[in-house]
Order: sequence, then C-alpha cells, then structure tokens
Amino acid sequence: MADFLFEIGLEEVPARMIAGAQMELEQRVVKMLERERLVRSGAVTKSFATPRRLAVRVEGVAERQEDVAEELVGPSVKVAYKDGVATAAAVAFAKKAGVDVGELKTITNAKGEYLAATSVKAGRGAVEVIAAEMPKELAGIYWAKNMYWRAGRPERFVRPVRWIVAMLGSETVPVEFGGYVAGTVTYGHRVLFGEQEISLKAPGDYEDALLGGFVIAEVEARRQRIRKALDKVTRAGDSGGSGLRWREDHELVDKLTQLTEWPSVLLGGFEKEYLALPKEVLVTVMRDHQNYFAVEDKDGKLAPHFLAVLNTEADEAGIAVIRHGNERVLRARFNDARFFWEFDQRVSLMDRVALLENVTFQKDLGSYFAKTERVRKIASGLAGLVAARGVAVDAVSLDTAALLAKADLTAELVKEFTELQGVVGGLYARAQGFSAAVGDAIYDQYLPASMEDGVPKKVEGALLAIADKVDTIAGMFGLGLEPTGSKDPFALRRAANGIVKILAETTVELPLSLDEIAALGTEDAAVVAKTRGFYAERLEFYLREVCGQAYDIVKAVLAAGASDVRDAVARAEAVTAVRGSEDFAAVSAAFKRMKNILAQAREKELAAAPGVDAGLLTEPTEKALAEKSAELAEKVSALRGKKSYTAALEQIATLRPQVDAFFEAVMVMAPDVAVRANRLALLEKVLGDFSGIADFSEIVVSG
Repeated sequence: MADFLFEIGLEEVPARMIAGAQMELEQRVVKMLERERLVRSGAVTKSFATPRRLAVRVEGVAERQEDVAEELVGPSVKVAYKDGVATAAAVAFAKKAGVDVGELKTITNAKGEYLAATSVKAGRGAVEVIAAEMPKELAGIYWAKNMYWRAGRPERFVRPVRWIVAMLGSETVPVEFGGYVAGTVTYGHRVLFGEQEISLKAPGDYEDALLGGFVIAEVEARRQRIRKALDKVTRAGDSGGSGLRWREDHELVDKLTQLTEWPSVLLGGFEKEYLALPKEVLVTVMRDHQNYFAVEDKDGKLAPHFLAVLNTEADEAGIAVIRHGNERVLRARFNDARFFWEFDQRVSLMDRVALLENVTFQKDLGSYFAKTERVRKIASGLAGLVAARGVAVDAVSLDTAALLAKADLTAELVKEFTELQGVVGGLYARAQGFSAAVGDAIYDQYLPASMEDGVPKKVEGALLAIADKVDTIAGMFGLGLEPTGSKDPFALRRAANGIVKILAETTVELPLSLDEIAALGTEDAAVVAKTRGFYAERLEFYLREVCGQAYDIVKAVLAAGASDVRDAVARAEAVTAVRGSEDFAAVSAAFKRMKNILAQAREKELAAAPGVDAGLLTEPTEKALAEKSAELAEKVSALRGKKSYTAALEQIATLRPQVDAFFEAVMVMAPDVAVRANRLALLEKVLGDFSGIADFSEIVVSG
C-alpha cells in the first residue's frame, strides 16, 4: 500500500468555480480507484485547492490490482464435442478462457450440460492503471466555461494547465493531460516564491512543502487564517476604544479564501463625510466592488474603516503603499456613489414611474410599466384575501409601494450599482417623504433572493414580494418559458422558492394558499394548473432541503394537501415526531395494505358500496374496526381543526389492535358480492377519515 497524490496546476481559476471542482476531483479520483480495485471503500482522502491548483491525496492505494477469477460458461456439450473430439466451438471457448481444451469442465444447469472454465484476469500495476484513467477523469470535470489554450491539443479545461503532479508513494505516475506529463515538481506562490520549483519526495510532504513556498493548500486553514487576521487587525486598529469589529460576511470570507494562497489583512480608512451616505450603498461598494469588509462600532454603526484581504505579505513600508492605493480607489468609488445619489434626487420616484415605459421587462410581456400595473392588481388581490381573514394590512401603502417598486430602475445609482436594485428604491422613498410602510415594502420586494436570505419584515413588503414573483412566474409560464431540467434562465424556481419561504416564515402568518396565489397571476386556466404544480414542487423542495424532512414523509404529507404551506410544514413535523413508534409504523403499513387492496379492486372493476352497512359487518373484528374508527374519527377531526397534528396522529396509532385483528381474521375479497363491497367501503372510510394529515401508505416502514 502507498499514498497517492495528484495535483493539477493552472492559471488562476475564478473563485466561484473552485469549491465544486475540488469536490468533484476528489470524488472522481476515489471512485476511479475503487472501480479499478486499487482502494477499498471508505479510504481516507484529503483534497486541496487554491486559485492555481486542485489536488487530492488518497491513503492506502494498492500498488497493483488483485487477480480476478471469473467463471465462464461456454457452449453445450453436444455442440462442443462430436464423436468425442473437440469442435471449433470448444477450441474457441478454451482460447477465450485462456486455458487448454483439456482443462475445460462440464457443468449441469437448467438447460442441460455445458462447458465451463475458470478464467483468471491478471491485475495490472497501479501506475499503469492510474496513468490510463486519470486523463478521462480530468476531462469529465464539469466547468461552467471551458477553453482551448494550445493549438493541436484536444483537451478543454477551465484555464490553461501549467504543471501536473502524480505520485504513488515515491514513484511518479506518468499522467498526461493538456500537453504536460506528470512529475514530482510543484510550484509555490507566484509572487512570493516566483518560479522556483518545489520537489516532492512523497505524497505526505505536500502540505509542508507548499507552506515553504508561501502556499496554504488546505482551504479551511486559509479560511481560519483570514478570520483570525480580520479579528487581530481590527483590534489593533481600535486605538480609540470604540469597540470596532468587522462586519460578518460568510460569503465574502469564502470568496477571498478561494482568491488567495497566502492571505494577509490590512486596515484602511476613509473620510467620515462619506458616512452621510446610506450604509447599504457604502457596504455594497466595499463588498461587491472591492472585496472589502466593512467595519462597525459596538453599536453596529459603520465606522470609517475597511479591511482588505491581500494575497501577499509585505513590510510596513509596503503595506503603507498598498493601503494608500486601496484607499484612493475606494474614495473614487464613494465619490461616484455620492454623485449619483445627489443627482437622482432631482427626479422623484413618482415622476420616474412614467419612465418605466422605456424599460423592457420581457419582449412579449412589455415594459416595466406594464409589469407594475400587473403587480398592483395582484397585490390588491392578495391584500383583499388576507384582510378578509383578519390580517391587518395597509392597502394604500401597499398600492403605492407597488406603483413605485420598479422606479429605481431608471436611477443612475442603480445603473452603476445594480446589486442595489430595490434597496435604492426603498431608500429614495424614505428620503422623499413616503411612509415607512412604503419604503420598507420597496426595500424588501426582492427578498428572499435565496433560501439563506431572510423574508420581508412587514406584511406589505411580503405581499409586494409575492405579487412581483407571481407576475414573473405566470408571465413566463404563459409564454411557455417554464424551467426544464437544469435550465432556468429566468430564475423561476428561485422566485417560487421565495414565495414558499415567505408563506412559511413571515412573523405575521399570511393566510394564503398556493392555489389562490396561482389563480391571481393569470386568468388562463392551463397556466394556473401548471403554476399550481410548479408551486407544489417548490413546497416539496422546501420541506426536504430546508426543513430536512425525509422524502417519504414529504410525499405522504403533500399527498394530503400541497397548498397551505404552514400547514404542510406543521403536518410534516408531526409525522416526523411520531414515526418512530411501533404502533404508528404498524398502522402505516396497514394503510398501505388497504390502499393496495382498493387499487386491486378497482383494476378488477369490483366496486365498493356507497357507504358502510352495519348489518353486513358479520365478523367481530370488522365490527370492532368500524366502531373504533368511528369513535376516533371524531377525536381526530377535532384535533385537526385545532392543528394539533401530533396528538391526532397519536390517536390514529391507537387503532393498531383493531386493524391488526381485522387483517388476521377477515378476508376482504369475500365471495359474497354485498359483503365484499361493504368491506371495501369500510376500508375506504378508514382511509378517508385518517388521511387528512398525511397519506400514511407513503410512509416507508422497515421490514
């Protein structure tokens, strides 16, 4: 056994692509080694990635494949021998098996007597196998964009290859890709170490050798180095004792981890006068345009400082030069933002609405002005529904927010900083004297942009966000532009996910069903039907991926209703809470049996009676099931009305003795037509009475 190390060196890879490729390379290498019988399942592995390299190390790789014995069955004895002499068929089979004809044996199977042989396939050396297979695995890695970089070479990759390392123990594996043959030489930091070679003696030397070349190969180690440096530099810069802290930003930390090989941090500053701009503008400029972290004081207010993560280290003089350059660039960006902010105030949001006639939303759906009118109508419908159900909503503010929601698309600040779409509109609304309800709704209209985002804080913002997303989904579905497979160019899944998340997580519960929301988006019945199914799919996604519910529980819950989001979440949680009990598992299995019996009866066109006739219940166990289920049905119905789903499920589980006894003693498909129809009706009633929370037949029961 020996450790295997593979590294591919590249020109700088975009940060967003590195994590996925690192994981895929590790998976591909391990699967290849397992497939080729060079490593056992569960091998210890470690992967590495920087902007200039992807690498993986696998422990305990065999130096060669084990020989494999295979039993081969050949022609029948009648065909293989004629007058006791081997025929061409027998000779050919012996050649295929790699044995002499005399070594062939005879076996007897269901078809008769046949020739057989044991063929031994000799294992190949690991170096030979890996050299042949690794190029295929590299070529199979998914990249959002690939490129050719050398004339006459067929390989495509995310960036040009610059070196390859492949070692099995101390032995070089001659993997060839992109015009390079693997060796044992890697390279350190492009600036701090230059083009000096780093020779590796063994796979275990990899991390320490790269540290000597100013490269931290392990991603998590770089991430922690950045976080610790941010803490340290911020504390060192807090000379005034104002409790400075860097603004937590996991995404930016991850991005900078993938942009650096030897990260360090510097603290810079800017003039306090820029703090007069909204913090959203300042943070966006620092974060999205410069990859800087904002700095806050102990009260959470922005301080006139920023933190920059560098991919180098320098002495004090060098840091001073770098700091000055970063401050100069940031000052210019802030000046642009201040100019656009002041310039935009010359035209009110209300006057900008008419300008939306000249901004296209989608060529077949018209301008953003047309979208605004549609959203206003949908928002009004939503407001009417929730108000009728006792939820307080400021309908006037909601309509004003819907009217002004897209006006900031004509603002210069949004044109310069597109990330601030909606946010700028909310800030402008507040600055121009509109109510807080209007400003907040506009500000939150695009929430949530992902499942990690929060939802709008107030009812008006939530309804505006839903209305905007509903209009987009209905419009695109109406044009036949719904998502297909992995393709979703208009981010409709994200929009529908947002609607589901809002309905599930707003502080004030919005009594809206997905069916009602689908109906408000369009009057086309076919489109309504499609969007209903689409929303149901997104609810399934939310329950599985966000709530972490098991697949069978999600399926069972949605089979009993997929329109009320909060209700579906509550039902799923209740089923999860009780599924571990033996009684519930037994009842679930029985319900599956009932459903199967009824399905088989329908296939045979055996109809159930319209109702259960007590006079036809001849067996004591079926009488007991009918009586107990009727008694429980009232209790369960009352508990369901209160949404006490866990208690209702616990009551259903108490039906187990009667269900078990029924199936042990009663033959449902009785010869007597009336008795059979009555028993089928009893099963239908039991299923109907107790399947309102979930279709228990969908629950997977062990055994």
